[in-house]
Amino acid sequence: MGKLSGIKVVDLTQFLPGPMMTVMMADQGAEVIKVEPAQGDPAREQAPFDSYEGDTHSVWFANLNRGKQSVVLDLKSKDGKEKLRNLIRGADVFVEGFRPGVMKRLGFDYESVNAVEPSIVYCSVSAFGQDGALAHHPAHDMAVQALAGFLAVNDGADGTPVVPGAPSADLAAGLTALSAVLMALLGRERMGEGAYIDCAMFDSLLPWCAHTAGSAIAGGQSPVSRSQRSLGGAGFYQVYTTKDAKHVVLGGREIKFARNLLTALEREDLVPLAEAPAGEQDALIAFLRETFGTKSRDEWVAWFADKDVAFSPVLDFREALDEPHIAERGLWVETPSGGHHIAPSIRFAGESWSPGKVPGLAGDGAKEA
Repeated sequence: MGKLSGIKVVDLTQFLPGPMMTVMMADQGAEVIKVEPAQGDPAREQAPFDSYEGDTHSVWFANLNRGKQSVVLDLKSKDGKEKLRNLIRGADVFVEGFRPGVMKRLGFDYESVNAVEPSIVYCSVSAFGQDGALAHHPAHDMAVQALAGFLAVNDGADGTPVVPGAPSADLAAGLTALSAVLMALLGRERMGEGAYIDCAMFDSLLPWCAHTAGSAIAGGQSPVSRSQRSLGGAGFYQVYTTKDAKHVVLGGREIKFARNLLTALEREDLVPLAEAPAGEQDALIAFLRETFGTKSRDEWVAWFADKDVAFSPVLDFREALDEPHIAERGLWVETPSGGHHIAPSIRFAGESWSPGKVPGLAGDGAKEA
């Protein structure tokens, strides 16, 4: 019995933003009915694969769709449409992730769904929203990041943008959609009305830029990474290469951390540079680069063990998942059948969690419409 037990969600989303939102609801006990086409969510076919409850599933699909029920419907057919209407009756939330206009052509836009279930909370998740010049422009995460300005500061030393390691626009949209839906459900309890939510990946990501794009927001020039305090222009917010060609980071610019480290390295004379504007700390950065190149990554980890400095080694995912902190927090879960799940980040004191079953496609774990 989770916090959302008794909430019924009809989910027509695929890939990442929508499924991430609804799996967080399923993890808290919501009944999430995943409506799929005959070929299923494309994420089902994305390698690598793992064993879950005796079945083989994509790790991506399993971790974003556990605890849901799957229904295969042809929404272009009369029978499929009627079955979807039946699912909508009594539902609390309806989520779709198609391009603007598709749901209206299918007969399941907000007005149509609201006519079937007047108290519905309806959420559309798209790249650029339901209106505006880009509304119908096709895009996944990286294209959205590019148009929002984020990719320009996700660059290497030569200023060339690189493919981002995290799909920030997808993730921002999933979290924004979840927040909006929960707000709408709370509002419905108080005012008795459902709501329509137009959640765009672009809109969701843009507010995240205030800490880096302040100059542009204020009407000035766009930030340049090497001169920004959190993008590479500060010695104590920087990536450094170690003797064994691995990497470590200094991740805290507070002067107390700079003083602690530079005192331990017998270079207190550089402390004032740590307080200089970003882009004017070249001498400090050069010293730290040279210094970190004298020991291996693991030697630095041991050296920093008793230092009050915001320092971390750069770990790959295999190393990160094997960290004791992951086990202590119960963040990586292996099921009795051998499948692996990343535990939900939303947890409540005194409550336990176990992953729900991964739904099959029109088979084991599927629901009759």
